[in-house]
Amino acid sequence: MENAKGCELYVVNTSASDENGVWVTEIWESEADHDASLALEGVPELIQRAQPLIADMSEQTRLTPIGGKGLPPG
Repeated sequence: MENAKGCELYVVNTSASDENGVWVTEIWESEADHDASLALEGVPELIQRAQPLIADMSEQTRLTPIGGKGLPPG
């Protein structure tokens, strides 16, 4: 995601309370930029490889950042 258009933050985290828990935190300029990133070279293959490891994605939360350290001025 380092060179993905519109990707302002992409962090993979492990859970401190669940040894199998992994959280991904993403901030995108727009949903269209995020959608376009899914077609970048290598991304579809990476998603396919990760699918067997993903038990649940039900805890998705969509937020609208309004500012903070590390974000460009809005």
